[in-house]
Amino acid sequence: MSEQGILIVVSGFSGAGKGTLIKAMLEKYHNYALSISATTRMPREGEKDGREYFFVSREKFEQMIEEEQLIEHARYVNNYYGTPRQYVFQQMADGRDVILEIEIQGALKIKERFPEALLLFVTPPSADELKRRLVGRGTETMEVIRQRLHRAAEEAEGITSYDYILINDKLEDCVEAMHQLIQAQHRRVSGNLDFIEQMKSELSAV
Repeated sequence: MSEQGILIVVSGFSGAGKGTLIKAMLEKYHNYALSISATTRMPREGEKDGREYFFVSREKFEQMIEEEQLIEHARYVNNYYGTPRQYVFQQMADGRDVILEIEIQGALKIKERFPEALLLFVTPPSADELKRRLVGRGTETMEVIRQRLHRAAEEAEGITSYDYILINDKLEDCVEAMHQLIQAQHRRVSGNLDFIEQMKSELSAV
């Protein structure tokens, strides 16, 4: 079987628990790598270049766009964010499955350019539960929470473009479901054509 890693894109509603889910996955299974984005924003206190983000200048980022060094990129509040191609493909070449946590627009761009990527969408079991989690965080006003729920309603329109949904009800169950879906992707016929040809060749020689 191929040792090449695969590309996994994880999106989900704000409050669905994507970050917690991915962190738990990385702690339980050690063959996964979380992609690190490049950004033009300034590092926050405690952040380290190459750990949370690759911090680059606007000129450097625009050069990366021009030279097609990014798998995808977007602009939020006057700053650029993007996924460096070299980092991702080096990790995959080393046999690690690379997880990208990005929003729907970026995910769909990646699916266009890399049809073999696995797209997973994380959602709570219900809209009421999503609201409960957003309120429970205690970090945002009700107005901001309403905006997030409105945004979630818009994002829900794009879920059908994903390969699978992950219902994040019990964290450990969701971690295991995510791991199993990724392992199943490794066994797709389209990703194992060399192995199949080898098996056909060996059988015809028997």
